[in-house]
Amino acid sequence: MIRRIARDGVFLRTLAAIALPIALQNLIASGLNMVDTIMIGQLGDTRIAAVGLANQITFLLHLFLFGISSGSAIFTAQYWGIRDQVNIRRILGLGLVTSLVISSVFALGGLLGPSLLLGLFSSDPAVLDQGSRYLVIVAWSYPMMAVSFTYAGVLRSTGDARLPMYISAFALLLNTGLNYLLINGRAGFPALGVSGAAWATLTARSVEICAMLLVVYWRRGVLAARPAELCDWTGAYIRRFFRTASPVILNESLWAVGVTMYVIVYARMGTDVVASINIAATAERLALVVFFGIASAAGIMLGNLIGAGDPDLAFRYAKRFAVLGPLFGLLAGALLILASPWVVSFYKVSPAAAAAARGILLVYGLVAPFRVFNIINIVGILRSGGDTRFALFLDTAGVWLIAVPLAFLGGLVWGLPVQQVVMLIVIEEGFKVTLGLRRLLSRRWINRLVGEPARQIAADAE
Repeated sequence: MIRRIARDGVFLRTLAAIALPIALQNLIASGLNMVDTIMIGQLGDTRIAAVGLANQITFLLHLFLFGISSGSAIFTAQYWGIRDQVNIRRILGLGLVTSLVISSVFALGGLLGPSLLLGLFSSDPAVLDQGSRYLVIVAWSYPMMAVSFTYAGVLRSTGDARLPMYISAFALLLNTGLNYLLINGRAGFPALGVSGAAWATLTARSVEICAMLLVVYWRRGVLAARPAELCDWTGAYIRRFFRTASPVILNESLWAVGVTMYVIVYARMGTDVVASINIAATAERLALVVFFGIASAAGIMLGNLIGAGDPDLAFRYAKRFAVLGPLFGLLAGALLILASPWVVSFYKVSPAAAAAARGILLVYGLVAPFRVFNIINIVGILRSGGDTRFALFLDTAGVWLIAVPLAFLGGLVWGLPVQQVVMLIVIEEGFKVTLGLRRLLSRRWINRLVGEPARQIAADAE
């Protein structure tokens, strides 16, 4: 298998062209997020916990938007396989409207009841105060985040992964620069603490959305659509879209709420536990960024092949992704374990939080190959063929039937250390590998959702 992959120049070139820009964008985002966390971490456990919990709301929204983007990408990748520009613009419009509605709900919650939202995670008055100051500013950026996220997802599905990378990289660098100036006060700027970090995020998001729309319409590419083209739907078209996309959105939503349950457990275990989880999670995201790029590339490449009517090649490529991911996951896990003392040393946190973070990173490193396989299989392979209902079952059953109950038992009933609670949670990865591999090999995930452009448009217009 490895030799065949190495000899297939077309596969490797296509994978590199799509995966590397996405991975680089994720790497920049995760790297700068680590820098942000380090900057806030200099202010102590309370503030890093406060920003971590406030960012949990943003993380939840991110997962909702990822679900919408992934649902849109299933259609976009297959439409791009037959170069159907009209329907790509329709899908973009549906994605924009859906993401804006959901992001507006999150924004209203953050603006009108920040302490109420954060109170779901923590009862520490200092954490709630600092977190609310951060969230009430960041919430203004949520609709902007929705628009940028949707355009970036559709651009990648049409093979243009570089533009989102460039724009996101610039915005993230701007965010980090402003953090440096505003958190502790540099070059004459006031020292605003966590509020400074929030203003930096809002400014960067504003620049990001402006740059994205300006470049898209200046280039007059496939996404430079008029409002009428974005909203050219019939009831049948909308139903067909949500029949496939809604399980993906529900998948990410239920998974997001499940992850929130973990945070509730961690918050009840203590502020130092929340700080240690934030440190470890940031480092893990940095170690796994390449694999999210590979998963996105798998979804686009396989979707293009299925849409173009070549399921056999799609299946062969899927098996290659399933082998390559875990192999490189082994290396990423080893790196995470070896680098854990160095990573933790950057944070000014209590000895208890530092020790817990090192232990969590050890668990994350050991489970990395399994987590990588599941990321690529669920996000990339299964969804590319429209097998969204099985992906929904696989992801949500693992979280809600295994991980969430074990998290509550381990953290709040049995009183285990946080490292052992994390060990219980990651048991779900083995469950998903077992069932997910069987589904991949069965080929039942391969479904062609699109037809010839002219016939498809005529059918939707009826």
